Amino acid sequence: MRIDRVWLGAALLMLPTLLVAMDTTALLLALPRLSADLGATAVQQLWISDGYGFLVAGMVITMGTLADRVGRRRLLITGAAAFAVLSAVAAFVTDPLMLIVVRALLGVAGATLAPSTLALLTNMFRDERQRGKAIAIWATCQFAGGALGPVLAGLLLQHFWWGSVFLAAVPTMALLVLAGPVLLPEFRSDQAGRLDPASVGLSLAAMLLMVYGIKGLTIQSARAVPAMALIVGAAIGVVFVRRQLRLETPLLDLRLFRNRPFTAVIIALVCAGIAMAGTGLLVTQYLQSVLGFSPVASAMLFAPMGLGVAVGTMAAPALARRVKQTTAIAGGLAGSALGSLLLVAVGGPGSLPLSMTGIAVLALGTGPLFALGTGMIVGSVPPERAGSAASMSETGNYIGGSLGFALLGVVATAVYHSRMDGTSDSLADAVAASRHLPAGQGADLLHTAREAFTAGLHITGIIAAVIFAGLTVLILTTRPATRTTPAVLPDYEAARS
Repeated sequence: MRIDRVWLGAALLMLPTLLVAMDTTALLLALPRLSADLGATAVQQLWISDGYGFLVAGMVITMGTLADRVGRRRLLITGAAAFAVLSAVAAFVTDPLMLIVVRALLGVAGATLAPSTLALLTNMFRDERQRGKAIAIWATCQFAGGALGPVLAGLLLQHFWWGSVFLAAVPTMALLVLAGPVLLPEFRSDQAGRLDPASVGLSLAAMLLMVYGIKGLTIQSARAVPAMALIVGAAIGVVFVRRQLRLETPLLDLRLFRNRPFTAVIIALVCAGIAMAGTGLLVTQYLQSVLGFSPVASAMLFAPMGLGVAVGTMAAPALARRVKQTTAIAGGLAGSALGSLLLVAVGGPGSLPLSMTGIAVLALGTGPLFALGTGMIVGSVPPERAGSAASMSETGNYIGGSLGFALLGVVATAVYHSRMDGTSDSLADAVAASRHLPAGQGADLLHTAREAFTAGLHITGIIAAVIFAGLTVLILTTRPATRTTPAVLPDYEAARS
């Protein structure tokens, strides 16, 4: 098969990667309108927005390992077909509960896509340089898609109804279903055993409870239930780990963590996700609540984070040809630390360009980690384990993002409370309260509340800088491990069936 056909297959794999990432965030702008049309309560809105992410996070481990066993192309195409059908259904639902169920099912379908696409790329490219370039493009689609999701939703909502946000995925998934059997190879592990239902249940329960607990701690005033969910989820996770270590063919091969670079990159992905999600949360709120931009305008102004990741990931393979991969990753993370520190200066004149520059530099520096680090993860294991390794990478991303919203969100809230002396729970509350006060008092309250929120952004920037600096040291001091089983990739033409 000629190389251009291989790249056509790779381009096809980028489409679901981009769409799944965009679907995670695109609904945020459509939520107010669809909630009004469907009559959704506040709790129902929460599950409409978060149900998709919960199920993706909960099922990605199972789907990554399942892809190795039943066939990566087969699972990918099945998931794409289900995603297209469910997206069409979601666009025309008339009841909030029905939309919650459909969004959850979309999460299950979405969980089949990212691990399968990444694992298939390792089969399609035997040349290490080409494989690195393909993974860099894949990483660009994944991480830039989340930033571009609100932008796409804003454009669609200007001209169509909220259901158009869901329908946007249908043509792409239909193309994947039709062209996938022609352009993509099939690959499954000959050593795969039976899928362990108990492990599937334990992994799903652990991830759902932990992600729910982490998110609940940041958005609910009563924190007993999410705290208990987090504790129970962690306990189930311990049971899951112990079971995997006893099984001959585990759902998730935890022995991969014996590989030191593999472990270091997984830790870096989780921690970088914490820093990026936390700063992203605060900056988007700063643009809206402090600088006064609309949600659509804020999404546009926040685009530099997605563009920064895109440029960083695309430049990573060329950078790796000049310096060692670990040096390139560590150098990028050091740059992210500097970008985080720029956020500490936000608050005076020039706050908008300074905040946009800060998130752009921060995101740019993470590009080598997402591109080269992801390549190191799937390249450090034999081909039959690529799906399992890819699922670990995806799980690290989801955990990092959830922890970032929770941990750094809690820190920023604590800073806000301390600056407000407990007189206001949030900036939104201060804005609402100011409307019922005389003009002068209301203006003073808003000024104080905005300064308190900005102080929280400053602390978040400092914490993110410390995280990135620590990851720089971790990557530089990680010695390469000797791989006893070389990851010999099968011939693309021979693998295609």
